[in-house]
Amino acid sequence: MRSVETTGKTIEEAILMAVAKLGVQRDNLDIEIFEEPVKGLFGIIGGRNARIRATIKRSVKDEIKEFLSRVLELMGIEAKIEITEEESQIMVKLSGQNMGLVIGRRGETLDALQYITNLAVNRNKSDYKRIIIDTEEYRSKREETLRKLAKRLANKVQRTKKSIVLEPMNPYERRIIHSTLQNHPYVTTYSEGEEPYRKVVIKLK
Repeated sequence: MRSVETTGKTIEEAILMAVAKLGVQRDNLDIEIFEEPVKGLFGIIGGRNARIRATIKRSVKDEIKEFLSRVLELMGIEAKIEITEEESQIMVKLSGQNMGLVIGRRGETLDALQYITNLAVNRNKSDYKRIIIDTEEYRSKREETLRKLAKRLANKVQRTKKSIVLEPMNPYERRIIHSTLQNHPYVTTYSEGEEPYRKVVIKLK
């Protein structure tokens, strides 16, 4: 049960009735007032109680799960959704069959899914929380691959003294390349081009 309608001599009394029925704190309820209380003649005749509807607020986790479930259903994919909340971000782990379809080419589908989930869930919220979606540890594996690539190409630039332009990458992947080489003694990095074809360039200092 997520909502109840209750009555009381006052609005506060009706709210307390709803709190008792739903078993949650008042701060976790959205209150909709249908009728204000009206005192009757001599306090007896023709009076009317307050009437409200109290609804349990949806948590961010509930919103994420509901949104992703709808999107994955439209994609024809069944997946288990596990959500853990940290101070500044929310981690979402998807598991099931056909996760390759969720990842897509070089993680493009996974990135798109993460992007639209962030837009949908954080809309009209003052306390923005970054949502990170992963499956089959793709992101950690991709990060490790990119860090190895960055170091290998940096050595090549140092050896050949020629700059190297990498293939187009999304902002997340470019940041991995930049952060891996930011303290390198002989090479530096920068990005060039326009999205979605922006690339990282590795060159000698």
